[in-house]
Amino acid sequence: MIQAIKYYPNSSININAGPIRSFKESYSDMLTDIIDTMKEHDLNALSAIQIGYPYQLMVIKENEEYCAYANPRIITQNKPFDSKEESIYFKNHAITVKRYEELSIVYDDKNGDMKTKKIDNKEEASTFQRKVDYLFNTTLLDRLNPNQREQAIKALAGKGIMPDRTDDFCPTFSKKEYFVSVTDKLLFFMFVSLLLPLFNISKETLNSWYTYDKFAFPAVIVIMIGFFFYAQYEAKQYKQCTSCQIGNNIGVMVKRITIGVVFAVASYFILG
Repeated sequence: MIQAIKYYPNSSININAGPIRSFKESYSDMLTDIIDTMKEHDLNALSAIQIGYPYQLMVIKENEEYCAYANPRIITQNKPFDSKEESIYFKNHAITVKRYEELSIVYDDKNGDMKTKKIDNKEEASTFQRKVDYLFNTTLLDRLNPNQREQAIKALAGKGIMPDRTDDFCPTFSKKEYFVSVTDKLLFFMFVSLLLPLFNISKETLNSWYTYDKFAFPAVIVIMIGFFFYAQYEAKQYKQCTSCQIGNNIGVMVKRITIGVVFAVASYFILG
């Protein structure tokens, strides 16, 4: 039976598919649905997850024969190359990713018998890797670095493929910015305290500011740690969010903690 195909940015394919344990009637029905859907849309390959079946099964059309690959695994891969690929999930928008020309694979055939195979053809290898990706919560976008991913998302949006709002992408405002805003204010007043000795300020006032600095510095550390963990939580909610990458979050945290250390040391020598 022909099934509806999942199109980007439908997030229902963003799960790790489960292994196939039984090759009985339910498996046969699922395999038939995949092949029927491929024929309807004239596709050369399709993973079960792309039509809503969360199982490690994919079908590749080889010389007019529809070959089933259940529980596929790549054992070895060699000869990397840049592969310009199209996927029905992205409505055939071309995206260039890194693939390997030579593969050694194992899988279960349609009868549940384990097989091994070697692939040394670029087109066949890239197709196999792309379909395996879908079974393990990975799409073409996940193969790109943050800058390339952002460019690809914009290109997709330019073609009207991406909706205006979706939980898969960054919100227009992130609550983690509250952590950054509070930290920046604490650091600002720590900086102001370092300038006070330049003016005719009483010793008591300077002592009060020094006390503030002693509390502000650990507060900066605590808030930035909270920022990092919240940012990681948010990154899981918005899978395609390029600003949610761990490197960006670490950079924000390290920058402000470093500034806090500098101000705290300077406060100790100037006000202490």
